[in-house]
Amino acid sequence: MPEPGKKPVSAFSKKPRSVEVAAGGPAVFEAETERAGVKVRWQRGGSDISASDKFGLAAEGPRHTLTVRDVGPADQGSYAVIAGSSKVKFDLKVIEAEPAEPMPAPAPAPAPAEAPAEAPGVPGEAPASASEVEGGSPSPKGSSSAAPNGSAAPDDPIGLFVTRPQDGEVTVGGSITFSARVAGASLLKPPVVKWFKGKWVDLSSKAGQHLQLHDSYDRASKVYLFELHITDAQATSAGGYRCEVSTKDKFDSCNFNLTVHEAIGPGDLDLRSAFRRTSVAGGGRRTSDSSEDAGVLDFSSLLKKSSSFRTPRDSKLEAPAEEDVWEILRQAPPSEYERIAFQHGVTDLRGMLKRLKGMKRDEKKSTAFQKKLQPAYQVNKGHKIRLTVELADPDAEVKWLKNGQEIQMSGRYIFESNGAKRTLTISQCSLADDAAYQCVVGGEKCSTELFVKEPPVLIMRPLEDQLVMVGQRVEFECEVSEEGAQVKWLKDGVELTREETFKYRFKKDGRKHHLIINEATLEDAGHYALRTSGGQALAELIVQEKKLEVYQSIADLTVGAKDQAVFKCEVSDENVRGVWLKNGKELVPDSRIKVSHIGRVHKLTIDDVTPADEADYSFVPEGFACNLSAKLHFMEVKIDFVPRQEPPKIHLDCPGRKPDTIVVVAGNKLRLDVPISGDPAPTVIWQKTMTQGKKVPAGPAPEAPGDAGASDEWVFEKKLLCETEGRVRVETTKDRSIFTVEGAEKEDEGVYTVTVKNPVGEDQVNLTVKVIDVPDAPAAPKISNVGEDSCTVQWEPPAYDGGQPILGYILERKKKKSYRWMRLNFDLLRDLRHEARRMIEGVVYEMRVYAVNAIGMSRPSPASQPFMPVGPPSEPTHLAVEDISDTTVSLKWRPPEREGAGGLDGYSVEYCQEGCSEWVAALQGLTERTSMLVKDLPTGARLLFRVRAHNVAGPGAPATTKEPVTVQEILQRPRLQLPRHLRQTIQRRVGEPVNLLIPFQGKPRPQVTWTKEGQPLAGEEVSIRNSPTDTILFIRAARRAHSGTYQVTLRIENMEDKATLVLQIVDKPSPPQDIQVTEAWGFNVALEWKPPQDDGNTEISGYTVQKADQKTMEWFTVLEHYRRTHCVVSELIIGNGYYFRVFSHNMVGPSDKAATTKEPVFIPRPGITYEPPDYKAMDFSEAPSFTHPLVNRSVIAGYNATLCCAVRGSPKPKISWLKNGLDLGEDARFRMFSKQGVLTLEIRKPCPYDGGVYVCRATNLQGEAQCECRLEVRVPQ
Repeated sequence: MPEPGKKPVSAFSKKPRSVEVAAGGPAVFEAETERAGVKVRWQRGGSDISASDKFGLAAEGPRHTLTVRDVGPADQGSYAVIAGSSKVKFDLKVIEAEPAEPMPAPAPAPAPAEAPAEAPGVPGEAPASASEVEGGSPSPKGSSSAAPNGSAAPDDPIGLFVTRPQDGEVTVGGSITFSARVAGASLLKPPVVKWFKGKWVDLSSKAGQHLQLHDSYDRASKVYLFELHITDAQATSAGGYRCEVSTKDKFDSCNFNLTVHEAIGPGDLDLRSAFRRTSVAGGGRRTSDSSEDAGVLDFSSLLKKSSSFRTPRDSKLEAPAEEDVWEILRQAPPSEYERIAFQHGVTDLRGMLKRLKGMKRDEKKSTAFQKKLQPAYQVNKGHKIRLTVELADPDAEVKWLKNGQEIQMSGRYIFESNGAKRTLTISQCSLADDAAYQCVVGGEKCSTELFVKEPPVLIMRPLEDQLVMVGQRVEFECEVSEEGAQVKWLKDGVELTREETFKYRFKKDGRKHHLIINEATLEDAGHYALRTSGGQALAELIVQEKKLEVYQSIADLTVGAKDQAVFKCEVSDENVRGVWLKNGKELVPDSRIKVSHIGRVHKLTIDDVTPADEADYSFVPEGFACNLSAKLHFMEVKIDFVPRQEPPKIHLDCPGRKPDTIVVVAGNKLRLDVPISGDPAPTVIWQKTMTQGKKVPAGPAPEAPGDAGASDEWVFEKKLLCETEGRVRVETTKDRSIFTVEGAEKEDEGVYTVTVKNPVGEDQVNLTVKVIDVPDAPAAPKISNVGEDSCTVQWEPPAYDGGQPILGYILERKKKKSYRWMRLNFDLLRDLRHEARRMIEGVVYEMRVYAVNAIGMSRPSPASQPFMPVGPPSEPTHLAVEDISDTTVSLKWRPPEREGAGGLDGYSVEYCQEGCSEWVAALQGLTERTSMLVKDLPTGARLLFRVRAHNVAGPGAPATTKEPVTVQEILQRPRLQLPRHLRQTIQRRVGEPVNLLIPFQGKPRPQVTWTKEGQPLAGEEVSIRNSPTDTILFIRAARRAHSGTYQVTLRIENMEDKATLVLQIVDKPSPPQDIQVTEAWGFNVALEWKPPQDDGNTEISGYTVQKADQKTMEWFTVLEHYRRTHCVVSELIIGNGYYFRVFSHNMVGPSDKAATTKEPVFIPRPGITYEPPDYKAMDFSEAPSFTHPLVNRSVIAGYNATLCCAVRGSPKPKISWLKNGLDLGEDARFRMFSKQGVLTLEIRKPCPYDGGVYVCRATNLQGEAQCECRLEVRVPQ
């Protein structure tokens, strides 16, 4: 059923538009109404505008003009034009004129797309663009974006948006577009944009006819444009929306609102003006002075179109356009039939119900089921599904079958019974539940299929890169989203199968999957991947040969008798064992000599050193060609005979009394044993020299400024060391003094002075201690020259080298989201730069560096800035020449196999002459399409073409045509490829469109000619559309006259090809002819008729015979699909009269009308016949006479007036009214009524012209009578 129209009636056929005018110039606004004589008002700011020196108002027929003279800034603002209930708003914008040269008055600027104006009765608010209260969008092109066309959008300093979507308003049935712009200059990949309505509703799943999502990219401005387009907006479209944009490491969102206004109600429309016919010029009929009453009301149009202005009723009564009225009637109870007919505008409800009864009888109803299972169900794996049926018998027994086997109740299969409903619930659906199910009740059953959809298995925790030595154990671990998921392990793209289990071991632990290599070899290095149905994880395994790195070597020692000597070294592998050698022979530990191995540290301790312990000591690691050596020096103390009064003396084996510098590693223990002698026992003083940071004059006093020979020297401060406990302590015995530092630090470095004193004298020795340590951490490295799988790493030396020269550097890298660093080199790097390779394209990495000296390795540097290796794309594939003409060549290709992590920016196309090396660009810039038409080529030239793919890393390798292409049209014979369905007779119904597409071949472009019955096609109803590859015959609405034989001819020079099509337009047939009752006997009636005059251009398929009781006149079908033209209707009821009718049928349907018997056929009762008595008819005829004559009246002009009288007569007389002798029957301003002999003449809004003598005349076969009166129309003073 047709739906009431939604679009309100507009009084304007042309609307004024917003303009920009230079100051001092005029502004002109034009509007056209649907008809002339409509009163139009112009407003500014809600106030009416009248004609003045500033504003000029003009009206010429339906055209109305507003002119604003000498426009100034004060004239800028919102204006409106009102006609009837329609109101259109528009803007006037004043711009300053340039002083350099005068600017002429500009023409009105193009109006933006219509936007909803303010609703009638709410003045004062002016939208940005001119529009009427109709469907529309609130901004230019329906967009709610704030940025104007052609102007650069302001950057968003906060997030990713350049321009955010703005709030919008739209009328019901209108369209609107929301736009969001995102800057793409700094993005490697296109951003991901999602549109939501409310809080969680993702609009991408709702995209369809009324909601579309579009996106585009402007390469010039490097801005992404995302659009949300809503068409045919409804009240449910209103609400809050959200736009979310995200990149790899950024996220931004924006909220906006949509307001939907109701359409104009009927109270705001002038129905009479909408459906009034204008008077015919020169007709001699005088019209009223008021334009409102001009013309005659077209009540037929008013009735036909009244549904367009129907007041919206209860929402339950409004039928959506998609609803099927037949389906609604079939499901509704009989008490609702009239309400549904009124709601959907059904006029023949009784006929529809009769046909509905026939439809219901045709349905084969199930005796066991009221509601069966649906044909198919779908459920996600792990979810629950309910299969429900409704039974006709609530007590019936039900069986559920799965693939033909009966299902038994268990924890996963639950049977429920609720009245007539039976439900099978399947919990935790698995792939085993994907099967065919049946519900069996007695001998009947209904079937369905259940499809279990397995969700994709996602990677929850990716694989980690690993670096191992040969022989070590390798274990890759990856966590997925589902337990027991099927995964594949691959190495360098090749799947690892179970046949290789002797080398690879696969392990599953819940959602974790492990790949284990017990003993790694150099061949195991490569890229390993775990692939699932929802993605894959990739990691690199680097296997290197075993190398032992010495972090701390053993150092030479000098100790005295009975002291302890400790040799210590540190290597890179804590599992390495070793052997200690003394002068090349293995050292056997005993109670005095101890060997220890803790982690990576190997230590040799010798207690109570004797002269025999002086030797060369070495540590040899097992399995490595490495030897760490050091020498143990025994320090002898020379004791001379001293008299009893002996001055103090320090006994050090130091030639020249200048001992060597004592070197100690930071963190180790420093012990200085100083033998002393003296009698009496001397006093020992330990001091550390502290250097000051400035110089002072050391020569003469300041009072002698003229002494130029004064010299400067450093001032030293000595710190007394006397603690006997703590980290730094001094212990003194009779013959020696011991200075100990636990865990040497940088601050312990310096010159130590040992002074011994007694009454006889004193002695002093200076000892220099140097503390060496690992270097400081270098600064963060810098990354440059990033390629497909490599980059260049540069760094600076550390600020402090630890007191030892830097031996080299160690470089490490990791993925940005990982916590595991992988070493890139085992041999120390001597340079301050390194080219790192073997990285995965598209993965974000970080780098850090260590500095190494003789003591060990520094702390790691801060991580570098994250970077992503990206390589250029590979060459495009399948480059081919699609078409050639005299000046053009059409190319097509496919995207490259490898695009690079950043995606493709586009393609460049070039060509060159054969034998020449100079390539010419076929277009400026890049194209995103995979095909191109190269134009303006020299005819006959032999050219080579090549195509390159481009991404952020630059152009890739070119794909070049294998052979030169000759630019010359190729002659191809014309050939029509007539589709199979067009080779038969093509049947279409009257009113349906005809769209016949016939593809063809031929070069150059052939000439296409259509003919019908040998004559060229003529008329606008049949249109022909031709393209280089096909031709289309299109008829918008087919008619019977379009039937016939059509021929299409394809011609190239003297070659041609033809095809013939037969088009048959069919329609409903006309009703049968000459239906008559040939005989009636008993309970039977014999009918006979002739075939219809018009068969609808197709074969008559049968007839439908119906009968109706004379009392009820309800039609019932007796025969359907009846092929003959005569029949016998039986089982009639005695004593009733019947009418009969016959419909004719063809493939289109039944005839619109039926052939009906004119007189009822009475079924008589057998036996007694009643004969009515004969009465003499009486003559009641009487000539007309007025029982109440007309009376003279005086009325006021403008108010309706009535003249009344009463008449009697038999037969009923014919009444006619006259004014001044002229018949008033054709004048629409006079209405005449007759009820029970009372005659009334109504005069609508009389004027002085309507005064005069009025006569009422009554006439019948018996005679004539008339009466008259005088009417005076007064004009109020």
